[in-house]
Amino acid sequence: MSEDCIFCKIVNGQIPSKKVFENDTNIAFLDIRPISTGHTVVIPKKHYSTIEKLPDEEVGNLFKAVKRVALLLHEKLEIDGYNIVQNNYKAAGQVVEHSHVHIIPRNKGDRKIELNVPKEGASEEQLDQVLEKIMA
Repeated sequence: MSEDCIFCKIVNGQIPSKKVFENDTNIAFLDIRPISTGHTVVIPKKHYSTIEKLPDEEVGNLFKAVKRVALLLHEKLEIDGYNIVQNNYKAAGQVVEHSHVHIIPRNKGDRKIELNVPKEGASEEQLDQVLEKIMA
């Protein structure tokens, strides 16, 4: 646990939350700044700053909880779909330094989240250069 972490304070009951799910290792609660109705955050109860820091077993447990909550939201909120978003480090939009996963309910045409996918694909050479860096 981290004394300064808002999510650790939620786990410890120091800060109230609207719990959607809880088990021995994870907790899920409604986001206080929702992108859409039902936007939920799923976190491990233990403090890890990013997904890279989570032990493999914890990653598995976290995503089992994510799946369970996603199914719950999909069924109960009668949504068309959902995004699962997991940000790591400030450059990627991580605001709270406690690993977490957002489940964002979606409906057709809502335009809540849009990815700017390039119209043109990468060249074979560009892909090879990136692959070489990754595999070196």
